[in-house]
Amino acid sequence: MNLDSKIYIAGHRGMVGSAIWRTLIQKGYTNLIGVSSAELDLRNQQAVRDFISAEKPDVIIDAAARVGGILANNTYPYPFIMENLQIQNNLIDSALQAGTEKFIFLGSSCIYPRLAPQPLKEEYLLTGDLEPTNEWYAIAKITGVKACQAIRKQFGKDYVSLMPTNLYGTHDNFDLNTSHVLPAMMRKFHEAKENNQAPVTLWGSGTPLREFLFVDDMAAAVVFALENKLPDYLYNIGTGVDLTIKALAETIQKITGHQGAIIWDDTKPDGTPRKLMDISKMHDLGWQHKVDLEEGIQRTYDWFLENVDGIKEVKM
Repeated sequence: MNLDSKIYIAGHRGMVGSAIWRTLIQKGYTNLIGVSSAELDLRNQQAVRDFISAEKPDVIIDAAARVGGILANNTYPYPFIMENLQIQNNLIDSALQAGTEKFIFLGSSCIYPRLAPQPLKEEYLLTGDLEPTNEWYAIAKITGVKACQAIRKQFGKDYVSLMPTNLYGTHDNFDLNTSHVLPAMMRKFHEAKENNQAPVTLWGSGTPLREFLFVDDMAAAVVFALENKLPDYLYNIGTGVDLTIKALAETIQKITGHQGAIIWDDTKPDGTPRKLMDISKMHDLGWQHKVDLEEGIQRTYDWFLENVDGIKEVKM
């Protein structure tokens, strides 16, 4: 990969896309392409095809998706499956039609069966039932993985899928109706601290185990895939370490300075009991994460404090 290779990052303004953009700039890449959703609706097949055909990027990184936590997935199942299918299928097929030789597709650990053995290995894909609270998103992402695998098999192109564990970091979504667990907790604890250390109510029992990866580490994994021809079609990206949701809450509570009570609402769903990634395939190739959880949460909270007045609610 040359530093002047034309690289299109779909979703370059999101948490993951912006981290990839920053990382590539820091490494000296000079020919990055990014367009806003107002300029290019990735759900529009003809618009995407025209754009890719005109730009002819050497590489496409698909960091664009409709994302959200349990509440958003449960409340809006149709857009979570349909819009993600539209976005990724338009990008993947347009890349193939335009002759793009390298495509990096980003998904999620939710593609694996709900009760798959732990830690999750890539070969567990499609071996059992999905977690019902996010199956709509998962089915879309599985389709993207298999589409890239099919192109790799039939046309010999370097199309690879990276499946991260739970991501968090700067530029995250902190909307309480649509965000994932870590940023939602951070906002709740911060606002409760500002409200005279009010108690914080959190969903579920606190017992599920989760793994979290700082978004800059995810960006580094994408660049690693960009700069190397990976021998397989699917790779897990994570830390290989998990903790209970209760322990996560206590860590965020400490970092935000909240001193009130935590109330667990066990009438709300827990989701999958455990999701720990087996990351040995990427480790064997030479990539490893660098930011531990407490450092990453502190960096995220610092960013949150600097940007709290400008954080917008997300419309579904």
